[in-house]
Amino acid sequence: MRFYIDTAEIDEVKEAVDKGWIDGVTTNPSLIAKSGRDIKKVVKDLLDLNPGWISVEVLSTKSAEMIKEGTAWAEMGEEIVIKVPMTEDGLTAVRHFSSVGIKTNVTLVFSPLQALMAAKAGATLVSPFVGRLDDIGHVGMELVEQIIHIYDNYELETQVLVASIRNNQHILDAGLLGAEVCTVPFNVLKQMITHPLTDKGIEKFLKDAKSAIIK
Repeated sequence: MRFYIDTAEIDEVKEAVDKGWIDGVTTNPSLIAKSGRDIKKVVKDLLDLNPGWISVEVLSTKSAEMIKEGTAWAEMGEEIVIKVPMTEDGLTAVRHFSSVGIKTNVTLVFSPLQALMAAKAGATLVSPFVGRLDDIGHVGMELVEQIIHIYDNYELETQVLVASIRNNQHILDAGLLGAEVCTVPFNVLKQMITHPLTDKGIEKFLKDAKSAIIK
């Protein structure tokens, strides 16, 4: 499984890259706004860190403008993935990007049939939002399971990128289902490394080592 970090904070990306935790970055307009920086400068800084694939979301809602906007982003580097909303216009843009070799990530997917249509349009990645489904009383990981099952049935090449991850259980479930990618907030990435029994074990080993008699 590949891990992408879900952030626009350069310091978080740098630490995750330096420690070898991630294979890419996902951004969105909300994350960019939260950073308080110009979006082009953020993307340029991300490219300089060489974290792997970088998803950059188009802001337009019409296909022609999405294509224009996405093409400009793609010209910044081969690692750029154009993040497109799951709409009719979005899939038209995905079809175009696929035909010219530009990678795409279809976002805001909430049903298996949406994911199927994204794959038929030629999407590189599809992003089911599990946390947001959990928030309204659905089991988000059931959507991931359904998408993977359909894709396997027809040997579709689109990869499943599990998004809106809130906790370690989401990541564990995604791994057990065979999702190719999880996009993870920085704090959840750090949580994956720790366990209270690990800390207790280290504490005990160090205590025992201090009292050991070396002969």
